[in-house]
Amino acid sequence: MNARLLAMLCTAALLAGSAHAADNGNAAGKPQYGTFGLDTTGMDSSTRPGDDFFRYANGHWLDHTPIPADKPAVSLRLAMTDAIEQRLHAIMLAAATHVAHQPATLDGKVGAFFASFMDDARIEALGDKPLAPQLDAVRAAKTRDDLAALMGRSNRDFEGALFGIGIDVDLKDPSRYALYAGQAGLGLPDRDYYLKPEFAAQKAAYEAYLGKLLALSGWQDPQAAAKAVVAFETQVAQASWTNVQQRDPVAVYNPMTIAELEKLTPGFAWRRYLAEAGLGDVQRIVVGEKSAFPKLAALYAATPIATIKAWQAAHILDNTAFYLSKPYADAYFQMHDKTLSGQPEQAARWKRGIRAVSGGDCGFADRVDCFGNLNWAVGQLYTAQYFPPSSKAKIEALVANVKAAYRARIEHLDWMGDATRAQALKKLDTYTIKVGYPDHPRDYSNVVVRDDDLVGNVLRAGAADWAFQAARLPGPVDRSAWSMTPQTNDAYNGSLRDIVFPAGILQPPIFDANADDAINYGAIGGVIGHELTHGFDDEGRKIDAAGALRDWWTAQDAKRFEERAKRLGAQYSAFQPLPGVHVNGDLTMGENIADLGGLTLALDAYHASLHGQPAPVLGGLTGDQRVFLGWAQAWRGKLREDAIRRQVASDPHSPRQFRVNGVVRNIDAWYAAFDVKPGEKLYVAPADRVRIW
Repeated sequence: MNARLLAMLCTAALLAGSAHAADNGNAAGKPQYGTFGLDTTGMDSSTRPGDDFFRYANGHWLDHTPIPADKPAVSLRLAMTDAIEQRLHAIMLAAATHVAHQPATLDGKVGAFFASFMDDARIEALGDKPLAPQLDAVRAAKTRDDLAALMGRSNRDFEGALFGIGIDVDLKDPSRYALYAGQAGLGLPDRDYYLKPEFAAQKAAYEAYLGKLLALSGWQDPQAAAKAVVAFETQVAQASWTNVQQRDPVAVYNPMTIAELEKLTPGFAWRRYLAEAGLGDVQRIVVGEKSAFPKLAALYAATPIATIKAWQAAHILDNTAFYLSKPYADAYFQMHDKTLSGQPEQAARWKRGIRAVSGGDCGFADRVDCFGNLNWAVGQLYTAQYFPPSSKAKIEALVANVKAAYRARIEHLDWMGDATRAQALKKLDTYTIKVGYPDHPRDYSNVVVRDDDLVGNVLRAGAADWAFQAARLPGPVDRSAWSMTPQTNDAYNGSLRDIVFPAGILQPPIFDANADDAINYGAIGGVIGHELTHGFDDEGRKIDAAGALRDWWTAQDAKRFEERAKRLGAQYSAFQPLPGVHVNGDLTMGENIADLGGLTLALDAYHASLHGQPAPVLGGLTGDQRVFLGWAQAWRGKLREDAIRRQVASDPHSPRQFRVNGVVRNIDAWYAAFDVKPGEKLYVAPADRVRIW
């Protein structure tokens, strides 16, 4: 299933990333950063807050912190991921010590999987032999129907698919699960990479990369085949919806029977596809990009079978190169990490092994290491060692305070009428907060893991995960379920009307139990508010209190909301992270609304937590100043230029400097806190400031 459709179903995650190492073992009673949770040495006092608040809060750190050669970025948030990575390394090393060949215990299976990735001598000796069954099946296919059937394996094997499928809560009947189908078929991050001239170099590199993979595998006439594959994918891109079009939950909810789907896409063997996916009995499917489907089916019917075979072989090779011998793995790195993200050096093997076993960043990128891993098993081992009950209790208290602040906001909004307001409050009350880890662990007892079979481990883990997902149809829905593993450094607002804060995100600078309350409210409080606001952003507002896709707004209130959202989008579309590269205010709309709502709510919640008492002054900074600086510090970081271009083209999150500057300039209290005056670069006149939640 394509990543953006999955993202829509989960509503939103906070961000993506992995990088710079940090030690999270701060002494009891002492915050990790500074004397009260803020690293003031990283600030740039020569920059006026009103000209560039992101730089004012982070400028010295930005100037003196290089991006590691094996990373596309560096930031404090990414340092959190490295702290998790170090912990996972220790867990996996211990689990791999004296591991059995085919262990039965949970930690033994994690250890054996890691050991199989680290056995590079065996991996080099095998080359691409583990892929022989998949490539032989492609070569043996005689018809387009045969190839469509192979696509049905894509959720449990390495095959590619022109149409992706996934299972999630039915947006029109939230008590049941539904099967969703979306456009797919592309190997580059977004359709823009095929269609816009500024990505011509990346497109050419992709063609060369596919040619190399096909040549390594012995595919006939690999360069010509790669050229045909990229030409085919360019046509797929032309037929596909833009990432902005995909953000409309109403437009991408098109339920139909399998017979109706066959009529919409004549010539594509859906029944064979679904049978191979283990869903042969399903009679209803929700189609995403409805107008694209017949175009893709027509393209499929018109394309020579030889090209479709080469395309399928290329996707199999691309999806497995990460796990294969050095020529394949190095080619994968050169394309996906260096060319697309600007990362100069490949990560150490043990770091790649951790990603292989525990999963990568699977929020919005089609990462190969998101498939076929033991992510939930790793989460059980991680939280057993690294998530204290005290953190859970403090986060739950913060959530309650931010939720109360949101209730007060909704009750006093000047642009919302009583009918919509009542429904909004009802929806707010339905949210459940999940902290740390799921109540019910995933069962891995039947998953076979061997210490000498890396590709087999990936396949068996992927098949087990898909079997778990498929078994949920048609329901009932499990409201205790999680969509993000405990070790993930992120948070999300899900289709279950749940807001989830995994253990991985609950560390400095996002949350520090020893930090000043104002810093925590600005950081984790802003995250909590961000996730709550997603339930009421331009997508979330179309889901009602029962979790159903329904228009519960009055026409007048919807018009007022859309007018404010449009003005916010215009502000963000004016931002340029690189010369001539503009943020897409429509693509990033939901995240920008959530950021603005999140920090606004965090400030309100901090004020309420004072219970009428004045805020203390720490380090010469007022309480309000520390809230804003806590938010800005949480986004401290920078990306390589290629990573920025990729983010702007395909990621619904704005670059981090605008997640600070774009938010604070619309909050009145920031002007008072830092004495921001007309004429300064971020100044927005009071009448032009965007106030939504």
